[in-house]
Amino acid sequence: MSEGKLNIVNELSHQYFWDTDVKKLDADHSRRLVIERVFSLGTLEEIRRVIDYYGKPAVVEVLTGLNYLDPKTLHFAALLFDIPLNSFKCYKRRRSGPQHWNS
Repeated sequence: MSEGKLNIVNELSHQYFWDTDVKKLDADHSRRLVIERVFSLGTLEEIRRVIDYYGKPAVVEVLTGLNYLDPKTLHFAALLFDIPLNSFKCYKRRRSGPQHWNS
């Protein structure tokens, strides 16, 4: 594991990875986990660090491919990257699923 891989994880709050051994967390191998947790739970500074580390295209690819993002994070990411909501897999899934209260 290179020093660069350790640096991004060490720069983030370890509380985001409560279910993972942070010492063994490979930032490149666990890209989806790191991006998802930081966007959902992190600070703006940590979000900037993640974008700088992975690059905007990789972050957008991960976020748009996630099965779930809470509404706040979904809308934040859409605004931050200027992406339509319907480009996010989680938005399409939510819209196409049955809405039991409307049945």
